[in-house]
Amino acid sequence: MRALNGGDPLVEVRNVKKYFPIRKGLLQREVARVHAVDDVTFSVREGETLGLVGESGCGKSTLGRTIVRLLEPTAGHVLFQGRDISKLDRGELRPLRREMQIVFQDPYASLNPRKRVGSIIGSPLKIHGIGDKKSRQKRVQELLETVGLSPEHYNRYPHEFSGGQRQRIGVARALALQPKLVVADEPVSALDVSIQSQMLNLLDDLQTEFQLTYLFIAHDLGVVRHVSDRIAVMYLGKLVELSPAEELYQRPIMPYTEALLSAVPIPDPDLSARRERIVLEGDVPSPINPPSGCRFHPRCRYMTDICVQVEPPLVEHGKGHLAACHHPLNVDAETLERATVSRRHTPETADERAKPTDTGGESHPVPER
Repeated sequence: MRALNGGDPLVEVRNVKKYFPIRKGLLQREVARVHAVDDVTFSVREGETLGLVGESGCGKSTLGRTIVRLLEPTAGHVLFQGRDISKLDRGELRPLRREMQIVFQDPYASLNPRKRVGSIIGSPLKIHGIGDKKSRQKRVQELLETVGLSPEHYNRYPHEFSGGQRQRIGVARALALQPKLVVADEPVSALDVSIQSQMLNLLDDLQTEFQLTYLFIAHDLGVVRHVSDRIAVMYLGKLVELSPAEELYQRPIMPYTEALLSAVPIPDPDLSARRERIVLEGDVPSPINPPSGCRFHPRCRYMTDICVQVEPPLVEHGKGHLAACHHPLNVDAETLERATVSRRHTPETADERAKPTDTGGESHPVPER
């Protein structure tokens, strides 16, 4: 899947936060918050596939649902084709539902077992008043063929299908209104490996045929490399790295990304035996009370004092490769100097720069690797 060069942003996410309140007592007072998504900013260009990766619980699925407004953002803005949709009410959102759809992770839970396939796929058409009953049936049968199923499946129930077939039904439902953006929330993680490749090829073909833009959420970096133009890496609610796909695999900058890539299986046993496997020590911190500074520092082998005290901003390290790290990996001295200068002149981080603990990394040398 390859995006058109220079495509305009279809979706812009600006400083989006999503917190879930924790309530206790008879009066259900809020005593804490789960920081599921915390100040995330990026954009997705038209025709592009942006992969969103991270370990379980990092907030990637929550972010995807917030973008399509299945969840209300706590703060920040989501722009779709330049229009801020983060504050629209239910009535104002309804026309936009045609443009944004989601494919859910679990093909067993996302389909109503009491409804036939024709009704499941045709419901979006009925809700939006598109066509009459006969034309909707014809459209549903065409969609079934498009995703590799038979028109004869129109009157069957979900329990009569395998997991891969159910996910194809979910894809057909998402395509019914001819959207521009599809959020694919781990669409192959619940499928067998042999079926995963078929589903990925189908999504690739559909992107070309329907001119779709994908936000592809997954935790399998092998899958993400195959389908993505760019890859965004999340950790504990934060965006820690954003890069063109091949650039990320060849030159990881954030230590967390380095650890994730070291866990990707290699088919060649000799290469696999020679490769260093990075095992992260310690547990993932609680999103209720995230660590200060860099959220990855409790598990990072390159951690220094500045990592504990100052949150690193997301800065570019060349070739469109952004990372949030005080001690970036695989970066030459010239690129590191440019990134340091850029950080010092970034308005958003000016207040942090004024803090006595923030010296731009000059008094905290990069550890030997």
